[in-house]
Order: sequence, then structure tokens, then C-alpha cells
Amino acid sequence: MSNVVETQADNQQDNKGWFNRFLATVEFLGNMLPHPITLFAMFCIAIVLFSGIADWMGLSAIDPRPEGAKGRDPDGIIEVVSLLSAEGLQKIVTGLVTNFTGFAPLGTVLVALLGVSVAEHSGLLSAAMRGMVMGASKRLVTFMVVFAAILSNTASELGYVVLIPLAAMIFHSLGRHPLAGLAAAFAGVSGGYSANLLLGTIDPLLAGITTPAAQMIDPSYQVGPEANWYFMMVSVFLIAIVGTLVTEKIVEPRLGKYNPNEASIDLGENNIEHLSAQEKSGLKWAGITLLIVSILLALTIVPENGILRHPETGLVAGSPFLKGIVVFIFVTFAIPGFVYGRVVGTMKNDRDVINAMSKSMSSMGMYIVLVFFAAQFVAFFKWTNLGTILAINGAALLTALNLTGPEVFVLFIFMCAIVNLSLGSSSAQWAVTAPIFVPMLMLVGYAPETIQAAYRIGDSVTNLITPMMSYFGLILAVATKYKKDMGIGTLVATMLPYSMFFFVGWVLLFYIWVFGFGLPVGPNSPIYYTP
Repeated sequence: MSNVVETQADNQQDNKGWFNRFLATVEFLGNMLPHPITLFAMFCIAIVLFSGIADWMGLSAIDPRPEGAKGRDPDGIIEVVSLLSAEGLQKIVTGLVTNFTGFAPLGTVLVALLGVSVAEHSGLLSAAMRGMVMGASKRLVTFMVVFAAILSNTASELGYVVLIPLAAMIFHSLGRHPLAGLAAAFAGVSGGYSANLLLGTIDPLLAGITTPAAQMIDPSYQVGPEANWYFMMVSVFLIAIVGTLVTEKIVEPRLGKYNPNEASIDLGENNIEHLSAQEKSGLKWAGITLLIVSILLALTIVPENGILRHPETGLVAGSPFLKGIVVFIFVTFAIPGFVYGRVVGTMKNDRDVINAMSKSMSSMGMYIVLVFFAAQFVAFFKWTNLGTILAINGAALLTALNLTGPEVFVLFIFMCAIVNLSLGSSSAQWAVTAPIFVPMLMLVGYAPETIQAAYRIGDSVTNLITPMMSYFGLILAVATKYKKDMGIGTLVATMLPYSMFFFVGWVLLFYIWVFGFGLPVGPNSPIYYTP
């Protein structure tokens, strides 16, 4: 009997050893990559050099657009424009500043964040998340943890810093394994990163990168922040349900009964702060304010003569409302946030609002530097025509391989998920891949809005299992409070079932929604692209 036990233990140790070695390899390869900012700077240099080589080799492609189309040369040939020349250097020098200031995601993200910062620093978002999770019945607590975690990605730090530790404490207080609560919240915040009921800062960010990529094929094409809203709303419920089932059927049984002796802290001091009467009052008045703001906004768009409808067609499509959606994100977060702050005493005057906005802006230094180099890369790529030529040749290859049907998105999503293991930033990854894959898939007949929705699936599902994710270290630090010998391998093994089931479930939802029922992924978002 003892031999059998020893053999099983040896097998488990071998498996653990193989798994840890695999994780160590992933971590080693990921650590070999330079910082994303350095990576974009290197990409810019590479584009300049490669454009000169490609121009010397005469690389070109036949323009698939009809004669007379905007941006099409009369001879119908797209040639590489070399930046490794006097004219190229002049273009780089004169365009460096405007590339940065004109980069669409920069302004839209900063404006949206100003509004979110008021709601965050007043305490509104934290109180809303705590009230949602702690007010749930014991039977629904797992679902509400995952659901609240998904919604918290409107302000990502809130989910990682507040909700994940809170979920672990709630599960422990209910006699459940705290790491199961941590895993459920981590799955919602990070694995369900792109899903939300409301538009957040990620929506204008991605749309601002997709638009110039689409304009390589169609110079007049515009992708709005609301492009994936419908699909992302439905995805909230899918991720919440799948996350709940994985937690209760796989992760929690695997963790077993929790042993408090494994903790590295005194769990007796691990208390949960319930909502005070003042916080409940603040939430009530913030909710009333949000309702009033929503009604006022509805009056500008719902009536046929609404002042924010399209002035010529009278439709919502292309209306000032949709074009200015970032302004409404700002308003719907800032005003209720200030009202909540006034009620609970965290914001008394305009100075408190300004301080909240300033704090959020001060934390955006790294993002602004990243945007500077990302903007140069996107501009260089567009100037050289390399993206367009690669897209046309790539589309021709897909056609030759007969991979122009919906099944192409499985490969695309899987590729995005794999790239995400080493390049965790959503905007950084999309800035690199969009200029190639958006035009390529447009040429085989798919709209940029649909392509972007597919990308968001791949970009989210592997956030949970990569040590390269910026908050992975924070999650590991929280986990070690409950299991002092917690390692990277254990955390990744705990989160792997979520990644697997999220990938399968989300891809199935995408196919059923888009190709099964033919539903748009957002308001006025076409599924197919027709030149």
C-alpha cells in the first residue's frame, strides 16, 4: 500500500515538475521581451529599415478597390513607400508630433478616464461593487462575485485592488475556500476584461486603433466606440455563468476544504467592511442622479426630432450622439460620482473633483509614453503601405487555402490568445496586429467591427494564465495571504480551467451571435464588409 502511495506521490511530483518547468519557460521567454515601449521603438526602427529593403526589392500588390475609389492610384498598383530616404526622413521629422497628438485613442481614453476618476475617488465604484457582492444571497454569491468583477473592468485598478481581495474574504467568511473566491473574481476582472454592460475606456481605445487600420482599405471608414456594445453586453452574462460553473464545479472542489493553518496572516483580522448607512444613502442618491442623467440623454436621441440625432437623416447611425459617446461616458460617471462624494463627505467642492481627476491623470504617465511610440508605429506602417500589401497578399493566401469562411475567426482568436501570453497590454497588442489583420479580413469580406469583437475574445481569455499580465504579481501576493507556499504554477493551474472554458464558450457565442443569428456586434455595426 505504501508503495502505491509513494508512486502516486512521485507521479504528482513529476507532473508538478513538468508543469512548473513549462511555466518557467513561458516566464523566461516573456521576460526576454523588452518593455512594450521599447518594443514599439524597435518596431518603428524595423519598419523604416524594412521599407527601404522592400522598396529596393520592388514589393507591391494589385489594389483590389475599383477604379475611381478614394485613395486608389490610377495604375491600380500599391507600392512600398520607403522611409529610408531623404523624403522619408522629412516625413518622419515633420510628422512626429502630429502622429502623437492626432492618435485617436489618446484623447478619448483620457476624457473618459476623467469621468471615471471622479466616481472612483469619491468611493462610488468601490461601494457599488461591495454592495452588489455582499448583498447577494449565499446561493448567488459566486455569480455576483464574477458578475461584479466583470463590471469593475470599467476602472481596472478597482477590480484588482479592491474586489479580488474582497471576494477572498467573503468566501472565507462563508466557510468556503478563500482562493476560490479570489479565482472567481480574478476570472471576472481579467478573463472577462472586454465584456461590460456600459461602454468603458477600452472601447474608444480599441476603436481608435481599428479605424486607421480599416482606412488602409477604405479611407472613409470609421469605427465608433460603441462598435461592439451589443456583443459585449451579452458576453457579460456568458462569462458570469461560465465563471460561476467553473468555480463551483471544478476549481472549488479541486481546492478542497480550506485549512487556516496554511495562511500567512491572522485571518481573525480579515474583516469585511459592510456598507454604512451613509454609503447606502450615497448609493441611493447616485442612482437617482444617474437615472435623471440617463433620461435627459434619452430625450436627445430617442424622439425622432432629438437634437443629437443625425441632422440630415434623422437616424441614430452617424449621429452626434454616437460620435460623442465618450462625452457621455464622462458625464454618466462624473456627475453621479460627485453626488455620491457629497453625500458621504469624500467630495465637498470643485477642488476635490479636480484632485480626483489629477490623481488619475498622474497615473497615466506610462500610458502616454506608450502611446507616443505606438502612434509612430501605426503612422509609419500606414505611410509605407506595408500593412496594405501584407493584407492583400495574406487575403490571397486565405482565399487560396479556402479559409475565407467563418472558421477563419477560430484561428484569428486563437492567435490573439497566444500573442496575449507574452504581450499583455490590450492596446499594445492591437496596435501591432490591427494594421495587418483588419485589412486582411476586410479583403475577404468581414467588417472591422466584427474583426475587433473577435480580437477582444482572444485578448481576454489568456490574461488569467500569463505571468506577463501587469497585475499577476498582485494577485499572487493576495493569494499567499491564504496559502503561504502559493507559487506561480499553482495560481496558473487554478486559473487554467477558466481560460479553457471562456475560450470555448466565448467563441461559440461569437459564432452563434454573428453567423448563426446574423446579429450585429454593436449599433449599426455590419457583419460583412462590401467595398
